[in-house]
Amino acid sequence: MTANRTFFEFFAGGGMARLGLGPDWRCLFANDIDPEKCSAYRANFGGDDLVERDIAELSAADLPAERADLIWGSFPCQDLSLAGARGGISANRSSAFFPFWRLIEELNADGRGPRIIAIENVTGLLTSNNGNDFAGVIERITQAGYAAAACVTDSRWFTPQSRPRLFIFGFAPDVAPPHSDTGPQDALAPQILLNAYERLAPATQSRWIWLNGALPRGRNTRLADIIDWGAPDWHEPAYTNALVAMMSDRQKQRLKTLINSGARRAGTAFRRTRIENGVSVQRVEARFDGLAGCLRTPAGGSSRQIVFAIENRTLRSRLISPREAARLMGLPDDYRLPPGTTAALKLTGDGVCVPVVRWLAETVFEPALKVHSAKKVA
Repeated sequence: MTANRTFFEFFAGGGMARLGLGPDWRCLFANDIDPEKCSAYRANFGGDDLVERDIAELSAADLPAERADLIWGSFPCQDLSLAGARGGISANRSSAFFPFWRLIEELNADGRGPRIIAIENVTGLLTSNNGNDFAGVIERITQAGYAAAACVTDSRWFTPQSRPRLFIFGFAPDVAPPHSDTGPQDALAPQILLNAYERLAPATQSRWIWLNGALPRGRNTRLADIIDWGAPDWHEPAYTNALVAMMSDRQKQRLKTLINSGARRAGTAFRRTRIENGVSVQRVEARFDGLAGCLRTPAGGSSRQIVFAIENRTLRSRLISPREAARLMGLPDDYRLPPGTTAALKLTGDGVCVPVVRWLAETVFEPALKVHSAKKVA
């Protein structure tokens, strides 16, 4: 049976939004510029729909004639992330938003504008340039005739990874997502989003809706469930001891308690530079709450997480593997990752969590499009 919902996927990476939307959605067009990500996309989905090209070189004439139900865009976050230089949406990488938006304007002018626009990025977009970047995105959506909405999700609701992300939506007049007339749902609208909304101009706020759908059911896995306990590449004990020596005294004591408990536990850690008593100190900061930290792209030596495993009152350590990173993003084990470690970690670190997209499809996109279908029948 042919899927009756259609989408374009920009900044497609390895096709994680496509996986999340699922088989009931038909991809009309996908685009990315990264050769290794595109190779993974083709390995998993074929290449019929994928155009490997700079988005700035595309025009509406390059896109399918069919009006898409959804256009998805996970534009680069490097200039918006709190961990980066915070250059803002107009800086080198994150400025890719503007050719993405130009394509939507061209499609609208041609009568082919999408019914739903979905934009995914880091929550830093809410505060970059004093909130002006977020306001600029929302103003473009409303000025194009769409109702605007946004929510913040966290991958921890679905997989054992702490990964807050901002989702911005535009809804054409012929679709209607579940929404609230009494205000936002607390779980989807933290204070940082409420503050950003309050900074919007009154005319923009008048085109805003608060989403109101079924909240996530909660994950059923822990970090210990997804790591490879039998992996061959654990560090030598002396190296593990050196990592522990870089922890704070409080962390060392907590770790000792966990080891002595005899429980089987897994944790992750990053190396971070801290200023203590006016001196720069490198610390290993670990967590054993059942979650990994937010996956990053492997741009620097401290960006790859360390895995700690406690078993039989023994502590082991190693770097997180590409397959473990893929599991944290909700990718199935039969998903074909790039063969190189760096490329595979870049694909996962840049990606969108698959079950988050599935949840959005079930609670936002598909109910909104059912309203559209009902209007057509009427």
